[in-house]
This record gives sequence, structure tokens and C-alpha cells, in this order.
Amino acid sequence: MSSPKPPVAAILMVDDNKDGLTARKHVLDELGHRTVTASSAKAALDLFAAQKFDLVVTDYKMPDMSGIVLIQRLRVLNPAVPVILISGFVTVLGLDEGTTGADVVIMKSANEVQLLLRHVTRLLNRKPMRKADPPARGRKRVS
Repeated sequence: MSSPKPPVAAILMVDDNKDGLTARKHVLDELGHRTVTASSAKAALDLFAAQKFDLVVTDYKMPDMSGIVLIQRLRVLNPAVPVILISGFVTVLGLDEGTTGADVVIMKSANEVQLLLRHVTRLLNRKPMRKADPPARGRKRVS
């Protein structure tokens, strides 16, 4: 009997649609991730403030606040956390990384799961950017 694999990452998934949330959670859990779900943006903010997540996946259209507003609030708490926004309104509303603040925007479609898996892997494997060294002050000029 082998011991279970440790989780690869802690992922927060947010969607008011229970079926979509459950389906995405199962797919990511099968890869070994520890997936925590929230059925509202407010519940997601509470969870995000209480524990560390390596990645957030959120729906766009939710009753208490949009995914875009949620992303803005998450960025205040942790600007570096990668965020994936999923929506059925990507084309209609012109949602993209520039307009939403998400690292990736995925259209709900038949290939949504494949795209989700690809982008989760890519974002989790992305190396954190090193902070630039502050400019040197008061350096003596050598003649």
C-alpha cells in the first residue's frame, strides 16, 4: 500500500454554479492539487485572507460580485497570486487579461478543461520574478 502523493498546489476555486465548481475541482484534485471551493466571491475572500493559496480560479458572473472585482480585491491581499478567470461571456464582453486583471482568461467551452489544466500547470511552474536590486545611492566616482 503506497502513501498518497502530497498536493502539488493549494488552489482556490470560486463559482456560484455548484456543478461547474465540482467538475473542475475533481479534475484538479485528480492531479494531486488541494482544491478548496467557494460558492461566492465573499466566501472566497474570507478563505483567501485566512490561508495561503498558490492559484485562484474564478468564474466571471456571480451574484454578489463579479470575478473582476474579486480579482481586484485578491490583488490587494496578494498581488503575486496567479488568477485564472473562466467565463461564458469572454467574446461578448471582450474579456481578456488586460481588461480583467487575470493572468489567464478561459472561455467556457468543450475544451475548457484542457485549457484549464494547461494554464494551471503553466502558471504553477512559472518562476516568481526576482525583485530588482534597488539603485545604488551615493556611489563614489572612481577617477
